[in-house]
Amino acid sequence: MRIAALDIGGTSIKSGIWTGGLAEEVREQDTNAKNGGNYVMDRAKEILKGYGSFDAIGISTAGQVNPQEGSILYANENIPGYTGMKIRELMEAEFSVPVAVENDVNAAAIGEGRFGAGVGSDDFLCVTYGTGVGGAAVINQEIYRGSSFSAGEFGGILIHPEAFREGDPFSGCYERYASATALVARARLLDENLVNGRRIFERLSNPEVRAVVDSWIDEIVYGLISLIHIFNPSNIVLGGGVMAQAYILTQVQEKVKRRVMSSFSKVEIRQAQLGNQAGLLGAASLGARMLSN
Repeated sequence: MRIAALDIGGTSIKSGIWTGGLAEEVREQDTNAKNGGNYVMDRAKEILKGYGSFDAIGISTAGQVNPQEGSILYANENIPGYTGMKIRELMEAEFSVPVAVENDVNAAAIGEGRFGAGVGSDDFLCVTYGTGVGGAAVINQEIYRGSSFSAGEFGGILIHPEAFREGDPFSGCYERYASATALVARARLLDENLVNGRRIFERLSNPEVRAVVDSWIDEIVYGLISLIHIFNPSNIVLGGGVMAQAYILTQVQEKVKRRVMSSFSKVEIRQAQLGNQAGLLGAASLGARMLSN
């Protein structure tokens, strides 16, 4: 069994071949998303053709996905014209193999559940911190999708109602305060040279910088407390490049344990294990499932 996997993001497209272990022949290329959805689909086809023959395709992608149809329900302007894109239809017509399409965070959760930090857990949450905040809920080893395939929009939790503004559904919400983007925005108010996570954590010994990071970690914890009390998961897997910082994980674990109700305190907070391969492996797993249906 040879499964071609794609992980389509606003910045890059990761690709690889899965034969049952980790992804092989892994490549990463610029998405050039500003050129629009049709361009991205043509680029995806070119990438897949570089892998020769395969039995199925699994695709992880940015945007809200209808996995039954393999289409994009909604995507923001990071990829113009992507909303409504019938990815499965396009790819099956091109390659004549079964195609599975899934939202990127859902795919990452599937990957972590089968091969990474979620192994052994029937019920867990996956929360990713990057440009925004993404989420997925795994219940009985399956993604919980909600009534219109859009469950897990954890970035929309209202954390600061005093900041809510009509017409902006994410104002006052988790994503605006707990994302890596939010951390950088806070840090640049202190020093405009703190333009990314690497520079921020290089200066963590500076008390003012650490205060900014600690305040941002509190924002992460606020959202996790709500999720823990709603879902009562056995564990929560935290993803995103910034979560590779040991200081963040330790602080989140300690603060969550102190602040949740005692009956919920057994929840484990884990760092994602698969890195850039999580979405690829999740997509590949779904592609393989298409062959057994």
